[in-house]
Amino acid sequence: MPPAPPDTAAEDELIPISALQHHLFCPRQSALIHVEGLWAEDGATAEGRLLHERVDAGRPETRPGVRVARGIALRSLTLGVAGKADAVEFRGRPPQPFPVEYKRGKPKAHRADEVQLCAQAICLEEAFGVPVPQGALFYGTTRRRLPVLFDETLRALTVRTAEEARGNILARHTPPPRLFPGCRACSLHDLC
Repeated sequence: MPPAPPDTAAEDELIPISALQHHLFCPRQSALIHVEGLWAEDGATAEGRLLHERVDAGRPETRPGVRVARGIALRSLTLGVAGKADAVEFRGRPPQPFPVEYKRGKPKAHRADEVQLCAQAICLEEAFGVPVPQGALFYGTTRRRLPVLFDETLRALTVRTAEEARGNILARHTPPPRLFPGCRACSLHDLC
């Protein structure tokens, strides 16, 4: 039996994986970026952009038992997201995907970075048909990896965040401003 044709309507409604990180940090920030098309670069966003450009420009590499691929295109029709993985390490035999997301700063009190990484893991599970139980966040400030276990709590938060972010983006809904301590560090502060 031939494979089913791609569902172009579902493909057209995919949102960026990064929107989940933005949404969990601040739903309004996510909508300003992904609905209103607003962006303002500051020192932090410029550092993050440069870090991702360096990672994306890196060549694939192989070490004993590990093959590293960079800039892999990802999508999940289940979550309704698409994007790119900074790096995916394929470990062992058979190769087990292990996503690594690079972040400019340091670990945060909220779980937005973990949700973005978990969404990448779900995309890899759909693409390769194997479970992806863990990955890592690499923070530029600390120059250390933070291991992330994709447990049921994080997976549920990722699914819920994807549903909420997609709902806002597809409905073209921008939530009203809500002042919180993270506002001062947001590059969109003046546009909000």
